[in-house]
Amino acid sequence: MTSPFVPQIALYRNWLADKRGLTFATYEDMRQWSVRDLDGFWRSIWDYYDLQSPTPFAAVITERKMPGAIWFPGAQVNYARQVFRHVEAADAAGLPAIVSGGEDGKLKETGWPELRRKAAALALHLKDCGVKPGDRVAAYLPNIAETIIAFLATASIGAVWSVCAPDMAAPAVIDRFKQIEPKVLIACDSVTYAGRRHDRRDVIVELRRSLPTVEHVILHREAGAPAAPAALLSEIVARTSAAIDAFEPVWLPFDHPLWIVYSSGTTGLPKPIVHGHGGIVIVVLALLGLHNDIGCSYHENSFGERYHWYSSTGWIMWNSQVGGLLSGTTCCIFDGSPGGARDKPDWTSLWRFVAQSNATFFGAGAAFFANCAKAEIDLAAAGDLSQLRCLGSTGSPLSADTQAWFNDRFAGLVKTNGSKAQAEIWWANISGGTDFAGAFIGGNRELPQTPGAMQCRLLGAAVEAFSEQGRAVIDEVGELVCTEPMPSMPLYFWNDEDGTRYRASYFETYPDNFDGSGRGPVWRHGDWLKINPDGSCVIYGRSDATINRHGLRMGTSELYSAIEALPEVLDSLVVDLEYLGRDSYMPLFVVLREGVALDEAMRGRINKAIEAGLSRRFLPNEIFAVAEIPRTLSGKKQELPIKKLLLGQPVEKVINKEAMANPACLDWYLAFARGYLARTAV
Repeated sequence: MTSPFVPQIALYRNWLADKRGLTFATYEDMRQWSVRDLDGFWRSIWDYYDLQSPTPFAAVITERKMPGAIWFPGAQVNYARQVFRHVEAADAAGLPAIVSGGEDGKLKETGWPELRRKAAALALHLKDCGVKPGDRVAAYLPNIAETIIAFLATASIGAVWSVCAPDMAAPAVIDRFKQIEPKVLIACDSVTYAGRRHDRRDVIVELRRSLPTVEHVILHREAGAPAAPAALLSEIVARTSAAIDAFEPVWLPFDHPLWIVYSSGTTGLPKPIVHGHGGIVIVVLALLGLHNDIGCSYHENSFGERYHWYSSTGWIMWNSQVGGLLSGTTCCIFDGSPGGARDKPDWTSLWRFVAQSNATFFGAGAAFFANCAKAEIDLAAAGDLSQLRCLGSTGSPLSADTQAWFNDRFAGLVKTNGSKAQAEIWWANISGGTDFAGAFIGGNRELPQTPGAMQCRLLGAAVEAFSEQGRAVIDEVGELVCTEPMPSMPLYFWNDEDGTRYRASYFETYPDNFDGSGRGPVWRHGDWLKINPDGSCVIYGRSDATINRHGLRMGTSELYSAIEALPEVLDSLVVDLEYLGRDSYMPLFVVLREGVALDEAMRGRINKAIEAGLSRRFLPNEIFAVAEIPRTLSGKKQELPIKKLLLGQPVEKVINKEAMANPACLDWYLAFARGYLARTAV
């Protein structure tokens, strides 16, 4: 398709003028209104998308504070209800709900009525299993239609969904699921990735043994005989009955828990973050519609829209992908490796899926686009990409060179496919996070584009770059903060009754009245941000020590648990150098037991431990043997100071030797930093 005749954000702006009498000279004027008048803005999103509730809400927001803001008290919603309200119209237009594909190149469509019927069948099965609102349903499933069906079934009865990708090893999955005490486990017995079938039956056995609260197991079977007795997902969703036909999702309070996602810090177990039905629905509609310009597939202005964002189920972008269904948009999902088999890389495989599925919007992690450019792929060989009108990127900074490379290639395709949209293809580059399942910074189809920069701060996102003194700065790199609440910010962390861990995660750096102005706490996100004078933004990578590999975040503590379980490893430290659009580089430093050499066999053991405990995604680029790991007087590993050294910051600004337990060990790291910076100097 060509770009819709009218950008979605223009339709909304026209609606504001017509229904609210609001006009704005510039986009930034409209954004400033949206963050000053939170009541007026979020009420307008509710009305613009015609959200439904059988009961009125008493206010848009009460207690305008972070954390603790209460949104739309009195309103009732259900994520699945919002999805299923599109069934009749989308089906009448002949449009599928889901187009799914994988490494075998075969496509499968799931119709809107089929989606509703299968979700209803599974929802009734879960109810028969005794699942009640608030109970947790844990899933160990890949990016397939059945996973979306299972999620909608769970949400429709008010149970709480949580999913881990099957490329994650059992210990990492258990660390997540054991915290939330699920009643039901839905799992796959195998998964195909990079040309290989991986049996997961042993993992299911380990999950069942380690999760004593699980009363029922539902199996998505591919490998053959199940490892233990379980109901089969295929048989459950194939059921038909009058009760299934009559099933409707229950109405729930606006802040009823929808799902639990995990964002890891540098210490302790992964943080189990709880988001609510209403907050997710209203924020995702605004993000995908107004800023990603994704329209309803059966609407005349965006007829035939097909939304694809490549993701595993372990990344928050899976949740964003499913969110396309909220607006009646066909979702295209791909399960498998984006780069072909390991012994035969092919970075056009995902582009072939985009062509086959007729995707109009294609998003992926920045690392994917960088790998495609490095491989000098031939886009013309992928098939007919003429329907594609927009590219999206997130997960890590997208370099200007990579974006420009694709701009040139798509401009070249126009000569043969005639797509006007690809002459200057639009990039909806976004930056947000698992923490609030949304974006702070993103696209606007009406604004100018600059490769390497994101176009704007989003409507409703009171985002600033803070200096070291906690003041908003322009044209300088600072800490990304959000100074006003948003509806999709976490309701709470699971098992964090007094909110201590929640506050420490986001509000410790800028607590209540941090600058003496009387302002409340400010959300610190953990990214370096520069806001340019024209309103565009550049993300420079993580400002904390969290690992961000190809868009997937992992706490360093999880890596240490896997590595230091080896008897040969006494201590370890890892940093992820992702900054200024550079490729992610993750060195691992290990202290080995006396007499143990860091030879290839030892490196292999360390990598195998990481793969078994976490995932291959988190294998380091290089491993180095060191005498000591730098620690503070209180015993904390100094990850962030070492990261800053390797980013070229002077030692006197990043490390206080007086606060170190072992300052003499710094000499080795300083020498390493000098060598690394010399190697990578441009």
